[in-house]
Amino acid sequence: MAKKKGWSGSASAALRWQPGSLVQDIDTSGKPGFDGDKALGEKLLAKHGERLSHLQELLYANGRAGDHRSVLLVLQGMDTAGKGGIVRHVIGMVDPQGVRPASFGKPTEEELAHDFLWRIRRQTPKGGQLGVFDRSHYEDVLVVRVHELVPQSVWEPRYEIINGFEEELAQSGVTLVKCAMFVSLDEQKKRLAERLDRPDKYWKYNPGDIDERGHWPKYQEAYQAMLDRTSVDGAPWHIIPADRKWFSRLAVTELLIEALEGLNLDWPPADFDVEHEKARLAPA
Repeated sequence: MAKKKGWSGSASAALRWQPGSLVQDIDTSGKPGFDGDKALGEKLLAKHGERLSHLQELLYANGRAGDHRSVLLVLQGMDTAGKGGIVRHVIGMVDPQGVRPASFGKPTEEELAHDFLWRIRRQTPKGGQLGVFDRSHYEDVLVVRVHELVPQSVWEPRYEIINGFEEELAQSGVTLVKCAMFVSLDEQKKRLAERLDRPDKYWKYNPGDIDERGHWPKYQEAYQAMLDRTSVDGAPWHIIPADRKWFSRLAVTELLIEALEGLNLDWPPADFDVEHEKARLAPA
C-alpha cells in the first residue's frame, strides 16, 4: 500500500489495539500515525472523502449485481465521543442508498425478550451495503457490566459469543471495521457544557451523561476487558483518539478506505448485450 500524505504508514496499523496496552494510557488528543496538522487533516478528509465515495459506490454496484460482500463500521464510545459526528461527516460523504445505519440504545421490551444479539442480527448489512452501528452489541459487555444490569454469570460468556458472532459475519462476507472512540473527561465536560449553552444542542443533551461520568473508572475496566478479549485477527479493534474531531473523522475515513480497497472491487460487467442496446436506443 502506497504511503499517504500525512501518514507514516497505514492508518489501520497505527490505530490497531495492541495486546498489553492499557486504556488508561490512551492519549485522547493524539494523532497516531499522522504527522499533519488540522488544516492538512481537513483538506485530506475532503479529498479522501471522494475516494471513499467512489469505493462505496463500487460496493453498492456489486451488491446490486449479486455480490454478497459488505462492510460494517462499529462505533463504540462514551457520550460526546463523536459517534454521531462520524455518521454525519464521514458516512455523509457517500451515497445513502448503499448505507444501512442502526443505532442501539436502551433495549425495548421486545428486544429484551430475546437474546442480546437478536436485535443486532436484524440490522447487519446485506450484500453491497455499508452498515454503520452507532453503539452496538458491545453495549452488553459495557453498560450492562458497569451498571450490573445482569449478573456476571450472564455477561461474562458474551465476549466469546461476540467473537463467534463476528466470525460468522466474516465468513458470510462482512468486513468489520471496529472503532473504539475515546474522549477525555475534560473534553467531554466541555462538549456537555456547549450543549447546555446552545439551544440548538439541547436535543443532544441527556442529564444521565453527567451521572455516567462518575462511573468512568468502571468503564475503563469494561473497555479494557472488551479490547483485550474481542480484538482478534479477523475483527481487530482500532483506537480512535476523539478529542480532536477532525482527526477522528479522518482516521475513520482512512480505515473505511483501507477496508474497501481490500475487497479489490471493479465495476460489475453488463448483464445485457451492450451493442444491441445501443442499436435499440439509436432510433428512439
